[in-house]
Amino acid sequence: MNLPLSGITVIELGHSVAAPFAGQVLGDLGARVIKVENPDGGDDARAWGPPFWHGSSATFQSLNRNKLSVTVDLKDPEDCARLRALIVGEADVMIQNMRPGLVERYGLDQRLREENRRLVYCNLGAFGAGGPLSDRPGYDPLMQAFGGIMSVTGEPERPPVRVGPSIIDMGSALWSVIGILCALEQRHRSGVGCTVDTSLYETSLSWMTIPVAIALAAGRDPGRNGSEASMIVPYKAYRAADRYLIIAAGNDALFRRLSGALGRPEWAEDARFANNSSRIENRRALNAMIDAIVERESADHWLAKLDAVGVPAAPLQKVSEVLAHPQTQALGMMQPVGDGAMSLMSLPLRIDGERFPFRSPPPALGADNERVFGTRPPEDPP
Repeated sequence: MNLPLSGITVIELGHSVAAPFAGQVLGDLGARVIKVENPDGGDDARAWGPPFWHGSSATFQSLNRNKLSVTVDLKDPEDCARLRALIVGEADVMIQNMRPGLVERYGLDQRLREENRRLVYCNLGAFGAGGPLSDRPGYDPLMQAFGGIMSVTGEPERPPVRVGPSIIDMGSALWSVIGILCALEQRHRSGVGCTVDTSLYETSLSWMTIPVAIALAAGRDPGRNGSEASMIVPYKAYRAADRYLIIAAGNDALFRRLSGALGRPEWAEDARFANNSSRIENRRALNAMIDAIVERESADHWLAKLDAVGVPAAPLQKVSEVLAHPQTQALGMMQPVGDGAMSLMSLPLRIDGERFPFRSPPPALGADNERVFGTRPPEDPP
């Protein structure tokens, strides 16, 4: 495959999830990604276990393929000067999610663009550039809470629930990649790089696009609805005899088909359920009626009946079931890396039918010091 970012060098000065995921995406697209780590333990995510998997945490391994690893002690002036020289002399892109103030302290901020005019410099911060909280650090669960996501996630009158995957970190990474790709295209035309800014908080706000519109239109906070969508009924998880399944009847025609499949065609003519607005007003009554029928048979029974009439439905699967499902396997999203000891989730993209290859496994700490700097890696990397 002709990789679109082949020939682009990216310096990843980051840790945890956000910047590493952005670096991994750029690496998968063909960029040469040089991951800069503290020689004392490296990226925090290396130790985020158990489970550990072939030398580092499973989390770290899932976020750092197709990269080189170098160690730099930012407190050491010689080490820092070596990194600055690398950025000025070779980098097309730099992405950083360091604690606020650190890159300025060590001379690794966007002023590097004065010496490397083609540099695309990406700040992936916590609360964004400017504002009263701009100097504070942040993590995914903080932003799910502060950005309002937890206010609309989970069951009413129950403790707050965090969305399981790191959607803020990984979403911020994707906005960084989008910004970087735009900046590279702009540089292709002008010959000059630019500064790209995004943040965890801005990403959390962007995920709230629909709940914010609902709040403004209704004049009240949306609240939590469990597996339901506040603006569509029926559209939730129902308990069958053996497991949960999601039924998503997103319009009046689908509701008529659902009513027939459940053996209650008269529901579609009931004034309480005649249209979506009426169904929202009578949400509890309708859901209770559907629950009473769905619980009598297995999920497979209902999936077959609903599929036959074109009503969207899906079972709630565990991770092991997801991996074993023929649809997952047919798509080839899981790919072996390195010697095949690990398989990791690939990008959800194909170009002319091909997925982007895993060119190298996640690196050991400082494994590429000699290749990049002409120095050896630290002894006994974790």
